[in-house]
Amino acid sequence: MPADSTTLSIGRPLFQDPPPLAEAAQPDAVSRWQAAFERHGAQAPAQVGGDFAVGLRLPDGRVFLAVDRFAVHSLCYRVVGNQIRFAARADALVDADTPIDPQAIFDYLYFHVIPSPRTIFKGIHRLPPGHCAEFKDGTLKITLYWTPAFAPATGAVSFEALRDEFRGVLESAVRQQLDGSKPACFLSGGTDSSTVAGMVTKVAGRPAATYSIGFDAQGYDEMAYARIAARHFGTDHHEYYVTPEDLVRDIPTVAAHYDQPFGNSSAVPAFCCARVAREDGVTRLLAGDGGDELFGGNSRYAKQRVFGWYSAVPGPLRAVLEPLSATGLMQAIPGLSKAASYVQQAKVPMPDRIQTYNLLQRLGIEDVLTPAFLRQVEINGPQGQQREVWKASKARTLLDRQLAFDWRYTLAENDLPKVCGTTGLAGVGVGFPLLDGQLVDFSLRLPTAYKLKGSQLRWFFKEALRGFLPDEIIVKKKQGFGLPFGVWAHGHAGLNALSRESLQSLAMRGFVQPGFVRSLLDQRLAEHPGYYGEMVWILMMLEQWLRRHAPDYRIVA
Repeated sequence: MPADSTTLSIGRPLFQDPPPLAEAAQPDAVSRWQAAFERHGAQAPAQVGGDFAVGLRLPDGRVFLAVDRFAVHSLCYRVVGNQIRFAARADALVDADTPIDPQAIFDYLYFHVIPSPRTIFKGIHRLPPGHCAEFKDGTLKITLYWTPAFAPATGAVSFEALRDEFRGVLESAVRQQLDGSKPACFLSGGTDSSTVAGMVTKVAGRPAATYSIGFDAQGYDEMAYARIAARHFGTDHHEYYVTPEDLVRDIPTVAAHYDQPFGNSSAVPAFCCARVAREDGVTRLLAGDGGDELFGGNSRYAKQRVFGWYSAVPGPLRAVLEPLSATGLMQAIPGLSKAASYVQQAKVPMPDRIQTYNLLQRLGIEDVLTPAFLRQVEINGPQGQQREVWKASKARTLLDRQLAFDWRYTLAENDLPKVCGTTGLAGVGVGFPLLDGQLVDFSLRLPTAYKLKGSQLRWFFKEALRGFLPDEIIVKKKQGFGLPFGVWAHGHAGLNALSRESLQSLAMRGFVQPGFVRSLLDQRLAEHPGYYGEMVWILMMLEQWLRRHAPDYRIVA
């Protein structure tokens, strides 16, 4: 889509308003969007379900931009004088003088993606999820049109009634995502993908084509569970084992495909899986993303609940515990070291506490990045943005606040771009039935204890599907498409060479410390491939993107 087009409409919007009378016979998305904006203004997207990105110039000169609740589809814009340009990709809006934004590179190294509204290019922005923009007479107004309103039931609730409603909504969500082509979906062997595979088979009335990838590396392969689900539902199952040679071949392609640096290491395996499906004649895949974030399935939710108990400790006692835990005395006393660690972490307020394990901070920002680069960025910028997103949540419980936070940072900024980007590269469409609007609304009124029951993650989701899903899937621990990159980068000559050449080239650009790169490649990767391999991956993907999109970029001291 050209960047200067008058209209852009992507996705599968579901309009609630009736179509304009003139278009009643054969309404198209553009005419319905125009009617919606003329009728509702900036609140028009709130009246529309489904997944979408829309840019529309109205006859009166106004320009409206909007993306859906989760920004399944990207929409970027650039204001130049009294004009606004928009496109699905940030790189479609660049010209010969558009500079790279150093702050975006820092954000990438911090988050492993570049969260909206920033993009890698200065002056080019990306509309955040649930946002609409109106441009009129040279003025741009950004509006947040949707904030998740958690309203969990507090009185007596019937599990059976909720279960039956949930199953009905879930089945409807899957049916809505099928388009009449060969019914197909990803199948990792986890709860979400197995649920989608079973529902696709049920709704389609014939076996779903399921696609799984595996890794010949101890502790990383989940194919056994995918096979359990495939046998249970009788799917037409396809498997592909990713190899280090696949990574050497596909890393440059996948990195360059994105319109800005993208560091989710599951992207290449997802691309391999989608490519196999495309070669099998599949034109649309359904994915299971969203179940953990809607229904409380991530282990950090249980961990943060435990840390949250600290807020109930009386102030006078905290005034004693916190200085004591910081002195090192508690660590030296057998049995108290864990208590000291607990106090040190629990006293950090949310959402900052989530970043306790941030890789860049743990490695040391000043040890990783050069002084010249750090002088050009705001190192507290990412945390500042996260605090604003956390504060904007309308949730009353810690768990629901975490869910809303993850809808932004885990789903909209990370997992969905991963799946959409890699399926797009493979030439396959994609749908996310677990992000269906009715299913999201159902999750908003689900009792908090049904999402996290004690330490049991996503209790309701699993219990509601007991008897539908295989028991082995219900009780298994979450793993997903984890990539053994660090292990392979250390032991495979070709992948090690690609990693080393990429990082050494990146170090010459002036924002990563050459000494850090040397220690990372020569010492740390061998010591702990799984942990340090993540940083190798992030830096390598950044370099691979830069050499395709901004090969001459350097930091000037």
